Amino acid sequence: MIELILMQRVEKLGQMGELVKVRPGYARNFLLPKGKAIRANADNLKRFEAERAQLEAQNLKRREEAERIAERVSGLTVTIIRQAGESGSLYGSVSARDIADGCKDGGLTVSRTQVLLEQPIKTLGLTNVRVELHPEVHINVVVNVARSVEEAEKQIRGEEILREEEPSLEDELRAEIGAAMEER
Repeated sequence: MIELILMQRVEKLGQMGELVKVRPGYARNFLLPKGKAIRANADNLKRFEAERAQLEAQNLKRREEAERIAERVSGLTVTIIRQAGESGSLYGSVSARDIADGCKDGGLTVSRTQVLLEQPIKTLGLTNVRVELHPEVHINVVVNVARSVEEAEKQIRGEEILREEEPSLEDELRAEIGAAMEER
């Protein structure tokens, strides 16, 4: 385990300024390169304490800015048009990058790393996705995946879009055989 000082809030780990112990790979591959933490040694502890007020002020300013943006774009719906089968499953999937691009079209510039998508979207319909504007500010974006613009509008209104399945050839034959048996 490696001891680090968090430079910003990290979800499920801690707040800015906390001393945390993490596995070496997590520190080496994620926290340290992204600037989310620094190694906890005597020099870094002194430097952090000297800069703590300035860092907290910067963090507060960025959080307030993120909250203003969150208020402005609350209720954002992103429409993504994709090809899909009759059952509603997509031929591909909708990834965080697709959602980030859709958010740009809606007036919110975010990177794909800010889109917190548990797994790619693989079906038609409406899905709520969290977008991180700041480590302490998240918004929900509704992702509307449809085959066409008309279908997307129907989904927003709450109408069912999946077509009723055509009766299969087997069902038709059963009905004809049943009718023939009754005539006897």
